[in-house]
Amino acid sequence: MTVSKDKIHLIRIFLLVFTLSAILNGCGNSTPTQDPEPITETGFYLNTVVSITIYDSSDTSLLTESLNICKQYEDQLSRTIPTSEISRLNNGELTDEQGISHLSADTAKLIQEGLSYAELSDGAFDITIGPVSSLWDFTSEDPSIPDDADIQAKLPLVGYKKVALDGESIHFDTEGMQLDLGAIAKGYIADRIKDHLVSKDVKSAIINLGGNVLCIGEKPDGTPFKIGVQKPFADRNETITTVDVSDYSVVSSGIYERHFEKDGRNYHHILDPSTGYPYDNGLTSVTILSPTSTEGDGLSTTCFALGLDAGMALINETEDVEAAFISSDGKIHYSSGFPRT
Repeated sequence: MTVSKDKIHLIRIFLLVFTLSAILNGCGNSTPTQDPEPITETGFYLNTVVSITIYDSSDTSLLTESLNICKQYEDQLSRTIPTSEISRLNNGELTDEQGISHLSADTAKLIQEGLSYAELSDGAFDITIGPVSSLWDFTSEDPSIPDDADIQAKLPLVGYKKVALDGESIHFDTEGMQLDLGAIAKGYIADRIKDHLVSKDVKSAIINLGGNVLCIGEKPDGTPFKIGVQKPFADRNETITTVDVSDYSVVSSGIYERHFEKDGRNYHHILDPSTGYPYDNGLTSVTILSPTSTEGDGLSTTCFALGLDAGMALINETEDVEAAFISSDGKIHYSSGFPRT
């Protein structure tokens, strides 16, 4: 059986999950006789490896329930699953005679979140990128650059101002528009898993959705979790810096995850809605520390799209949020309150 480059990459993610778990278990001054052994379960959802680790409970049903939540939202929000709510919306299957589509409450809420970041960035981040992003395939064994004519033909369908969302009803001003929630959905799902675990009295856990890391509380001994920020283009277990986190989210967006090279140029999945091609702005990644993973997901892509100067200015104006920008020369640029270790 041939193992694809994408699968090898996912195996590396899987190994990092357990490496990180082992590091966390070995830190601090907890007493084994007082605290239960951590429980962990992994699964493959959202085109990545998902890991849930709980430190203060031995109830494995909580892990199963968490992964089921992940699966439920994947089936609802994925652009590539034909039966998902987003696919049916994009294909016009939810549209009535007045051109209005009716959504579930969760989907409408997530779309509203996405539109808010589009507004915040003046369209540098745009969830209506769907018609263009569907032309790119970064997981193929032999990826290729879409024809420029195809990209130019789809660009008029992109534009968040062409979306009217009223409660749970949505209308597109231009026929053929499509949403792509991939830049924000993982964060939203992580937050929903956290809500569920907290409702079950979990006070110490890590939710890892393929690099979107959300911590519940802190380690059982009262010390923060130590989360590594990956070194761009290095193996998943090689970090460029670490951060101590308690009850916070750590989310990174970068050009080294889903990408390919052609003729010496790197093509990555963070697309510029104004051109249809990947951003080329001197950044390799942005890592966001925030209270919620939805915010981290939205801001990491938004700040990457805005570039170093505008992105840093936005972070320094946003309460309870910090960021680390890594530029193409390998330098790390920290926001004013980033907790360096």
